Amino acid sequence: MIEMSYYLILAAALFSTGVVGIFLNTGNIIVILMSIEIMLLAVNINFVTFSSFLNDLVGQVFSIFILTIAAAEAAIGLAILVVYFRRRQTVNILQDQELKG
Repeated sequence: MIEMSYYLILAAALFSTGVVGIFLNTGNIIVILMSIEIMLLAVNINFVTFSSFLNDLVGQVFSIFILTIAAAEAAIGLAILVVYFRRRQTVNILQDQELKG
């Protein structure tokens, strides 16, 4: 059986990758959405890990709910991205002057 620490290290690496992807982004909104999804998957790995090692199904059920909400969030985000691309012909949000306050 694999130890809990391996799962937690994997989740920490995935979450860190997502954070780095958001902060080092050059304005591409697709990278931002993918980084958020990676961070959500890292949280799900933690929920499933603790649920498995504590012999409790609540974390696994909660993880399924999070995956469902993440799928809806990704679909809405991609729909907004398609509309944005059709109007601006780019997905680089740093080039858009209307979004600046």
